[in-house]
Amino acid sequence: MKGKQQPPHTPPPPPSAGSPLLKDDADEAPRFPASDGDAGGTGAPAEPGTAPAPASAAGDGLALRPLGPTPSQSRFQVDLVAENAGRAAAVGEEEAATAAAPKPPGDGKGGEEAKGRFRVNFVDPSAGDDSSGEPGGEGCNVSFQNGGDTVLSEGSLHSGGGSGGHHHYYYDTHTNTYYLRTFGHNTIDAVPRIDYYRHTASGLGEKLIRPSLAELHDELDKEPFEDGYANGEEGTPTGDATATYTAESKGIVKFGWIKGVLVRCMLNIWGVMLFIRLSWIVGQAGIGLAVLVIAMATVVTTITGLSTSAIATNGFVRGGGAYYLISRSLGPEFGGAIGLIFAFANAVAVAMYVVGFAETVVELLKEHNLIMLDQMNDIRIIGAITIVILLGISVAGMEWEAKAQIVLLVILLVAIVDFIIGTFIPFESKKPKGFFGYQAEIFYENFGPDFREEETFFSVFAIFFPAATGILAGANISGDLADPQLAIPKGTLLAILITTVVYMGIAVSVGACVVRDATGSLNDTFVGELTNCTTAACKLNFDFSSCEKEGCPYGLMNNFQVMSMVSGFAPLISAGIFSATLSSALASLVSAPKIFQALCKDNIYPGFLMFAKGYGKNNEPLRGYLLTFLIALGFILIAELNVIAPIISNFFLASYALINFSVFHASLAKSPGWRPAFKYYNMWVSLVGAILCCIVMFVINWWAALLTYVIVLGLYIYVTYKKPDVNWGSSTQALTYLNALQHAVRLTGVEDHVKNFRPQCLVMSGAPSSRPALLHLVHAFTKNVGLMICGHIHMGPRRQAMKELSTDLARYQRWLIKNKMKAFYAPVHAEDLRDGAQYLMQAAGLGRMKPNTLVLGFKKDWQLADMNDVDTYINLLHDAFDIQYGVVVIRLREGLDISHLQGQEELLSSQEKSPVTKDIIVNVDYSKKTETVTSKPVSEKAPIHKEDDDDGKTPTQPLLKKDPKGPALNMADQKLLDASSQFQKKQGKNNIDVWWLFDDGGLTLLIPYLLTTKKKWKDCRIRVFIGGKINRIDHDRRAMATLLSKFRIDFSDIMVLGDINTKPKKENIAAFEEMIEPFRLHEDDKEQDVADKMKEDEPWRITDNEIELYKTKSQRQIRLNELLKEHSSTANLIVMSLPVARKSAVSSALYMAWIEALSKDLPPILLVRGNHQSVLTFYS
Repeated sequence: MKGKQQPPHTPPPPPSAGSPLLKDDADEAPRFPASDGDAGGTGAPAEPGTAPAPASAAGDGLALRPLGPTPSQSRFQVDLVAENAGRAAAVGEEEAATAAAPKPPGDGKGGEEAKGRFRVNFVDPSAGDDSSGEPGGEGCNVSFQNGGDTVLSEGSLHSGGGSGGHHHYYYDTHTNTYYLRTFGHNTIDAVPRIDYYRHTASGLGEKLIRPSLAELHDELDKEPFEDGYANGEEGTPTGDATATYTAESKGIVKFGWIKGVLVRCMLNIWGVMLFIRLSWIVGQAGIGLAVLVIAMATVVTTITGLSTSAIATNGFVRGGGAYYLISRSLGPEFGGAIGLIFAFANAVAVAMYVVGFAETVVELLKEHNLIMLDQMNDIRIIGAITIVILLGISVAGMEWEAKAQIVLLVILLVAIVDFIIGTFIPFESKKPKGFFGYQAEIFYENFGPDFREEETFFSVFAIFFPAATGILAGANISGDLADPQLAIPKGTLLAILITTVVYMGIAVSVGACVVRDATGSLNDTFVGELTNCTTAACKLNFDFSSCEKEGCPYGLMNNFQVMSMVSGFAPLISAGIFSATLSSALASLVSAPKIFQALCKDNIYPGFLMFAKGYGKNNEPLRGYLLTFLIALGFILIAELNVIAPIISNFFLASYALINFSVFHASLAKSPGWRPAFKYYNMWVSLVGAILCCIVMFVINWWAALLTYVIVLGLYIYVTYKKPDVNWGSSTQALTYLNALQHAVRLTGVEDHVKNFRPQCLVMSGAPSSRPALLHLVHAFTKNVGLMICGHIHMGPRRQAMKELSTDLARYQRWLIKNKMKAFYAPVHAEDLRDGAQYLMQAAGLGRMKPNTLVLGFKKDWQLADMNDVDTYINLLHDAFDIQYGVVVIRLREGLDISHLQGQEELLSSQEKSPVTKDIIVNVDYSKKTETVTSKPVSEKAPIHKEDDDDGKTPTQPLLKKDPKGPALNMADQKLLDASSQFQKKQGKNNIDVWWLFDDGGLTLLIPYLLTTKKKWKDCRIRVFIGGKINRIDHDRRAMATLLSKFRIDFSDIMVLGDINTKPKKENIAAFEEMIEPFRLHEDDKEQDVADKMKEDEPWRITDNEIELYKTKSQRQIRLNELLKEHSSTANLIVMSLPVARKSAVSSALYMAWIEALSKDLPPILLVRGNHQSVLTFYS
């Protein structure tokens, strides 16, 4: 094999039989083709001591044989594959039996199967095993499946290749990546497979990392990744860890759709209502409206079922039921709110169902005179004993709980059948109690409503609806389902269908068999006809007319035990009631801890983290069970559940409403990730479902609905305020993006108008944390008003800069968010500063949201710097004016750049998170180049100072603490640090002095006005200074006052300077001349050709002609500085017109000297020059 050789590492053991080494496409070696008839592959002789390789399972006649490993400087070792047809099948059959047996992960040659597999070796630079003299091989030969079969699928732990053993340690020491033999030749390019798309925390198999683009694309002779990871992706569990997981996973109990979802939902929906209240509802509302009540409840639950199915089939569902579905769709805010109240509702529902059971038992005891203490205390005693038994069943494990549910379902079904049989057997003894069997007269009479005791249609609906609220029982244990995506839709919708049919069937049959009122007395029978009796009972020879005057104990209206009376064997109905209550209690007792555990695992409420811990193979939330038990026991002991029942129903309805809204929201957001496998949903139907749920909440109980809204809103605000550090790709994010995109596109169709002008600033900040004062000042006038982009130009070697760009982007955007800056970070790589700034000015922004103002710090050390850098700096201003940008130059007496002082803690912590980052500090150093990025190793940096962020008191202050161990800061550095935080403080009742000397369109005036609208600056007064003639001062002042009042800008004073053109002091002129002396050309003292050559090489030099030509302008800058010191030395901020120099006429050094002379030794000063288009108007 040809290619670059690398000095061999400590020799690892020899490769085991037939281990080919991978070959990267980019560095192909000569192939040795084998003819179809070759027995051994004649292309190359076999290595001594190597056995033939196993054949491909597909029978494609490939024999894999090492041809002598050659290390490459890439981290892949590559060997050739000899194509061989004759020998493959025989070898495959021979070795299949022995190779299929699993071997421990530590065995270098173990763990491969002959059929359908081949092996790949990698060079590990850190490998150190002296046992072999053969360079380049690696001890652990890693076995892969040919053709990309799934080793670990979602449904089963081993579904690949039809082979025997479970081997889950197919990994590369660097990135755990599969490298497959693709399309007949060796390549590190991987074919599609499920393992690349797994979540890192996925329980059903390890995540693999596909080869990064850099591994496929970068030149092979470059250094390998130092940390072994590509793209900063963390490694996944090693073979040992995965193997351990597989061994444990065999004991996990997973349910199918019938046992896991259908049974649970049916049991939860068929509550006590079926046996005790349904007959009363038929009596009040009549058969027609009773069916309508059931149908309306079914519409709400069916829409919610469809929505649940859509969300549950949009990706892999973990444990947590309704909480998981809502939080992953709408985000942690709604998810966290609903998760807490839904878990609580389930816990209290346990108490409701247990009390329902206890009441029935106490009724039976009362009939037989077996009351222990009194009725209320008996309910408490029986309830407490019951919940202890239920807790025991739950804690015993999900398998026991599932078996108990099956038994309870059988009892419930038998009770329903018992009732149906009873309707066909009308005993004479039951007729006085109102049961006559199926009679058309009774059906006709009971079809219409007969509301009594102030009941209405909606009050009856409110009583029935809680019976329909068990539809999430299956989804709530989503983590214990073998295939939630199949089970939840199938089980939930079928359960709704079956239970609705049964509810309606029983409503119709009980309404057709039993009259509304009956006395229960045999004396009310008669023979013949009564003239004044028209009821159905009269037609059946019974006179129950006395019930109209005085209440009767029997009939649909009066007897809750109608179903027991009708049934063939009454005790079975009691058993059915026990079954319905206990099964619902058991389902809720399991649901509440599972939901609560999922909520706690996400750490949305940090105080509840202790409940996230699970025990045993099934990760049972034992602590959650105990908490649920205590909550339920507390409510059982209260035993007053009439008050709590409507709140619980509303809690359930709130979660249904949000599930429906989630589907609507996700569909509205048009996220490409919203692809439910379940297609029978509609976004508008889901929206109607959500609205219906909210209406039903008010129908059931208006004050409970309001209370629910308040609780959900309160929890939503709490979670929003806490900002949990999670990113689930919610539809809220997707909709935010869509709205931003649509508005940005809409904005492009709108022409700019002067009334809507906003300063949109491109701030040449370098690393944002290095110039906090610059950012805070610009943020003060752009926050919630205009755009702010922090430009950072990376220079130097392209490869290194590209790495830094990606890591810096995330790091500094995080820094901006942490410091509450409403700004964007825009890094760019360029050959030099000027190119980078031009790229940013031309390309930064989007549509109408593009910068229109360039903001940069003053180059404080320009006199000591390389003058080519000064030339570049001045050219930035010229380029900005060329592109029609306004320009703002900010100068602080102490300077802006604190990068040389800044502690490295934040950078180091980000390096820990991102393994790709090298130990390099990005330092923007003004003394050499403005905005120039220099990279220095950490060891060469100044003493480390800790950031103030860490103490939590000043989270927005990116400054430093003195390190008590390191040397103290010198005075200049301390002043620099203090100055860098000055714009974060409240500015008090001070002045902002605006020196509006030249009309640039009004930007010089707009910026100070915007500052005074902000909280920190609102007490500051604006003083305006203008130039004027000594004999027209009053006239000029009045003219400016009129203009400012038309602009509706408040000002405290206007000062007209009549002495601007007075000659400055001699010492200041002398100081200016001394400053520019080193940069002069002095062409009059040189030969013409020498002077020309010098001007060509150093275009920034100041010519004698230039000095003479611009003498007046130079003196004006000196004079203005004198006036500034006289009038504005105490101002908090000075905003002044920036002098403009004609391009290529004024040299860079002279222009820089003007800005220096104008702005030196002053409070913070903004030199502003708009692009001479109006940004203010007095028209409405």
